[in-house]
Amino acid sequence: MSDPEVPQHKQPHDVDHVVGSANEGLDAAAAARAEVPGPNAERDTVDPDLAAFEEAEREHPGTFSSSGDDRDAGAAPGSAADGDVLAADQREADVDAADERAAADRAADERAAADRAADERAAADARAVTDARAATDADAETSVLDRPHHHSVADTAYAASAPDAHTRVVPAEPLEAPVAAPAPQPIFVQAPEPPRELNNRGAAGGIGLVATLCFALLLLGAILGLGALEGEVTTENIADAALAPLTTWSFWVPVVVFFLSFWLLGAFINRGRWGKWVIFGLFVAAATYGGYLLGQLFQAPFWRIPPTEAAELVNEQLFAPLAIAAFLFARELTIWFGAWVARSGARKKALNAEAQAEYERTLEAGPAALR
Repeated sequence: MSDPEVPQHKQPHDVDHVVGSANEGLDAAAAARAEVPGPNAERDTVDPDLAAFEEAEREHPGTFSSSGDDRDAGAAPGSAADGDVLAADQREADVDAADERAAADRAADERAAADRAADERAAADARAVTDARAATDADAETSVLDRPHHHSVADTAYAASAPDAHTRVVPAEPLEAPVAAPAPQPIFVQAPEPPRELNNRGAAGGIGLVATLCFALLLLGAILGLGALEGEVTTENIADAALAPLTTWSFWVPVVVFFLSFWLLGAFINRGRWGKWVIFGLFVAAATYGGYLLGQLFQAPFWRIPPTEAAELVNEQLFAPLAIAAFLFARELTIWFGAWVARSGARKKALNAEAQAEYERTLEAGPAALR
């Protein structure tokens, strides 16, 4: 008595293909095991159809429960065609898998290229930060930077060089903000003043003292000489005779007048030539001659004698030998010592001309030469 038929679910057409292909794979695996016995044969050889069957069994459990009956009954008439279709599907699947692997390789290459580009950008940003820091240090040594905020130049460089919001280059070590140099002191530039001219009045006064000393010695010698001619001065009393005039007004007044007139003439001529001393030296001689007459009045003294006696005294001394000697001594000394003063004035002229030329060169150079 036959078993009652168990109604089975109608399987889709593609499942039939998979079942038939799986049965063929099992048969081929059994034949291979029979031909190549051994404990490692099944591990070393894996049939692609068997792998497909196991994959289908995992995806559709219970679908191939009647595969044993089908193997006992024999292959269905359309199993060969189903195997060909399955082999074609398998090849297509292999091609698709190869395409996916190639696409995955390309994606990996693209990611590697992107990583290399990111590394290059990071290196470029690091170099930019180094250059910016070096430039900041150089600027801090030569100028004063107004920094209203605490952001450094390196932070600005990083913020400007960031490629996007997801990629940010961060320095390995925190950068120290450059220390601002102390503010330099202001430099005030003032226009140069014109050079002050050197005058020759001081030199005329100093040289006048030497000329006055010579005049006093000559006048004293003239007094002693006249005394010797008159017999009043001898070798025995020459010392007393030389000291006696030094205590009289008649000696010192013409000496003082000579010095004052010489210095006043030097102040008037200043840096003039020697010819002016030769011409205007007559005024010094005349003043000295008058000083000699005045000295005789002081020697009287004139405030104790009547005016008539003072006038007679002056008339007596107008052509006195010492008066004429004082005039001549003053004239000659003014000429020769005036040459010395004129030579000093020429040197002062040269110095003034050099200072004026330097001043004009400074003005032409402008403010840059004054710093």
